[in-house]
Amino acid sequence: MTAGAVTIRRYFRGSHLIMAQATRVVQRSPRGLLLWVPVGSGFASLLSPDGSRMREEPIDRVAEAPLVTTLWSNRDALMLVRPGRAHSVWWFFDHGHFEGWYVNLERPSVFWDDGTTSGLDTVDHALDLFVAPDGTSQWKDEEEFRWATGRPGYWSADEARAVRAEGRRLRRAAAERRFPFDGTWCDARVDSPPPPALEGDSWYRRPPAWALPTAA
Repeated sequence: MTAGAVTIRRYFRGSHLIMAQATRVVQRSPRGLLLWVPVGSGFASLLSPDGSRMREEPIDRVAEAPLVTTLWSNRDALMLVRPGRAHSVWWFFDHGHFEGWYVNLERPSVFWDDGTTSGLDTVDHALDLFVAPDGTSQWKDEEEFRWATGRPGYWSADEARAVRAEGRRLRRAAAERRFPFDGTWCDARVDSPPPPALEGDSWYRRPPAWALPTAA
């Protein structure tokens, strides 16, 4: 993945696509893949009939829900995806001002490229962290995480313990101001060509990367 290329981050619950983000590659280095997600980027997520984001839903309801395409409107974000790590770390910026880190706990990402579109697939684990600029942190979405644990199509109690242990490890890193919470990229200024878009439909139709046969 070269700098400036568009790649699609896809998030699954089980085998069901629940969210997709169009991102632009900033750099690839031994530290991981750094992606840029500016406001206005292509974005898709599952919505309940009332228009709210789906939470605490049985997996059969998730399978039936429509994926609605819109635009990313939260904050500009730098996203670090590290090989083999069960998380991604996001730097949130509001008009260039660093607001803190968001830690998404997730299955290690798997890369794919179909010759037209490339992407990274992961399974979202619901539980997240928000880390303030001073290194203090708090859990997010604990109720949703507890609700899903042990339910069909989600994760077992043993898997849930591993997810929470990953979160505790990152909380310690944040409190000790270790990378990626050491100030790196907090003053980043990313050149902003047009926000990346979700183009075509291959990103939507493609099965999860881990469900496809691997080459012999």
